[in-house]
Amino acid sequence: MIARGYRLRTLKSALIASLLALLFGAGALWWWLHQPLTLAAQSVELSIESGTPPKRIADDWVAAGVRTPSWLLYQWFRWSGDAKRIRAGSYQIDRPTTPAGLLEMMVSGNETMGFVRLTEGWTLTQVRAELARAEALKPLTSGMTSAELMAALGDGVTPAEGRFFPDTYSYSKGSSDLAVLRRAHQAMKQRLEAAWAERSTDTPLRSADELLTLASIVEKETGSPVDRGKVAAVFINRLRLGMPLQTDPSVIYGVGESFDGNLHRKDLQKDTPYNTYTRAGLPPTPIAMPGKASLLAVVHPQPIRALYFVARGDGSSEFSDDLAAHNRAVNKYQRGR
Repeated sequence: MIARGYRLRTLKSALIASLLALLFGAGALWWWLHQPLTLAAQSVELSIESGTPPKRIADDWVAAGVRTPSWLLYQWFRWSGDAKRIRAGSYQIDRPTTPAGLLEMMVSGNETMGFVRLTEGWTLTQVRAELARAEALKPLTSGMTSAELMAALGDGVTPAEGRFFPDTYSYSKGSSDLAVLRRAHQAMKQRLEAAWAERSTDTPLRSADELLTLASIVEKETGSPVDRGKVAAVFINRLRLGMPLQTDPSVIYGVGESFDGNLHRKDLQKDTPYNTYTRAGLPPTPIAMPGKASLLAVVHPQPIRALYFVARGDGSSEFSDDLAAHNRAVNKYQRGR
């Protein structure tokens, strides 16, 4: 009887201790949720891509400058029930922001969001101009060179042109243009890797970088979306045969700011790294931002033998297998017109 009574008292004490510990833990959690987070700077920014798991988001906030255990943030996201409602976007928190406020901002911060559209076929110059016009977006990169911009993105050895995926990006008002560019840069890396993985074994392209460069040319040369696969096929066929690509957009890109809107004979004859009339193969870098359709068109070109195409004047193109047919098309659609 004594032993039984002792066990009952021990069990009762253990239950009381567990309850007290639970109440203490709940109180401590409530206190932590409503205490301002310690930040490494006055404000901390983070870009969240779609599909990023909650644990990675917690880790990234801590890496960005939130001074709190990442496991604690993750547990808060998890047990709140809102972890799956966190939205992709570029976010900024300032002092004082609590853990509760941080999660609320990521789940329902639409009122503070801005949007910027980066369009297929734009050059980096056009992208930066659009970001400079975006509402309530800090121009953190305005004084950076292209090389300095890529270094800030952790990709300092890669030329900047064409390395950002065209899309509409949301951002927290007051965040920086660098945060948006970081998302666009990461999105292009993911799209490019996915497209390169789909390439056929007989492609003349030797790397994902060459895919990106050719896709940028296809993007600039395509007038009608239905022709995109044929445009890609022409350039793929030319690469296989060792023919110059002879694409005007690359020449225009090489002319640079001096381009007056008209491509002159002297421009076609002046040798530059981007003159695909005087040099065989691909130019050294992309000439614009290709979209997903152009990336996929290059790895899945139409099965045609065409080596030439000319604009019909209505946005579509006429494709020819040989020079004689091409010259007839030029006479019909260009010179005749």
